[in-house]
Amino acid sequence: MDAQPHAAVFTQGSTLRHVLAMTGAASVGLMALFVVDLLSLIYVSRLGDPALTAAVGFATQVLFISVSVAIGLAIAIGALVSRAVGAGDRARARRLASSGLVHVVLVSGAAGAAGLFARNDLLRLLGAQGEALDVASSYLLLTLPATVGLGLGMALAGVLRAVGDARRAMYVTLAGAATTAALDPLLIFHFGLGVQGAAIATIVSRLVFVVVGLHGAALHHGLVARPRLRAALADARPLYAIAFPAVLTNLAAPVGSAYVMRAFSGFGEPAVAALAMMDRVAPVAFGPLFALSGAVGPILGQNFGARRHDRLRRVLSDSLILNALYVVLVWLALTQATGLVVALFSAHGETADLLRFFVLACGPLWFFLGGVFVANATFNNLGFPLFSTFFNWGRATLGVIPFVAFGAARFGPRGGYVGLIAGAALFGCLAVGAAFWALSRLAREDARG
Repeated sequence: MDAQPHAAVFTQGSTLRHVLAMTGAASVGLMALFVVDLLSLIYVSRLGDPALTAAVGFATQVLFISVSVAIGLAIAIGALVSRAVGAGDRARARRLASSGLVHVVLVSGAAGAAGLFARNDLLRLLGAQGEALDVASSYLLLTLPATVGLGLGMALAGVLRAVGDARRAMYVTLAGAATTAALDPLLIFHFGLGVQGAAIATIVSRLVFVVVGLHGAALHHGLVARPRLRAALADARPLYAIAFPAVLTNLAAPVGSAYVMRAFSGFGEPAVAALAMMDRVAPVAFGPLFALSGAVGPILGQNFGARRHDRLRRVLSDSLILNALYVVLVWLALTQATGLVVALFSAHGETADLLRFFVLACGPLWFFLGGVFVANATFNNLGFPLFSTFFNWGRATLGVIPFVAFGAARFGPRGGYVGLIAGAALFGCLAVGAAFWALSRLAREDARG
């Protein structure tokens, strides 16, 4: 979908078509990033030193903190710009986009600097030591400053989605992924730079994000004005009203994942290895669900700005239906490709057995997680960002710790994974129910004037 520069395109036409078009375009770029991340780790693993592979894994966990900050800011910018576009206030949309980019530079830069200062302590907290600690620290020294570029690229892609230009938003992530895919093998193997080569490829890809994003948002749509300090200060309150809870929401995921990994570590390396492998497969298989949650936001935002409450409910319903259909189809495909998944990682013994079980059981987990993602997009774009924070942290704590602990204690790692599904089911149903309640409340408030 290539939006006209001044059109609130999502307030007219089929809501399902808009959801499909935006999700499809977002999925291409996002899936490219997931696949490239997987390939990058495979490249490093082929250097033949397990410590190097572990180092990239540890560094990725630290980077996720800065990435979560960038995602939260991008969500806020996209929500505010899409509302202004839906209300027909083009000048406000342009000002909000520019102010948002200023805050991205300031906050992402501060988060990156804090990460640099504390990187060794964070790595030790995760369990890194020896060569893995040294290599991970060097990797972060190069890549953490580039988080500013990632934040700008994500924000610019959010601005493009806010005006309905899914194609150019896709180009941002697709160009970055293509850059990494081309440079990784060249720098890691041909020039013999190893893990440092992977870090350099990451830096260059972040710069590409910014260049491609600015081309679409600034040159084509004219939505990036010259930054002004007074405007940035004035727009800080509405921006952080969404961004702060969105950042907190995104930080919930690594907390839950860390507990699950710790619980599974009690069953030995085969269980940890199987879980790590599944964590590599899941984003590639179910990546479009992440894209769906990001793509539906601007559609909700524009219709909210235009006060089209009938369309808001249809957007939410269409998104949930699309989530269910996608999960069922992918789950069926995975069950038929279980042997291929096991062979991809050369898994054997108990690790292979557990990996097969996780693949067979992953469908229900991602069905309910998809519901949480869609509900979060609803909350963030319609003025209920704290709901998103509550449900994400609730799922990452109350929906993970007691369920996984009980399941693992009674039935081992398989029981722990089933417990993960049960917790996701509880909070997924509650989140979706709350999202429909929020729509009803907005409609009643608007009717009262």
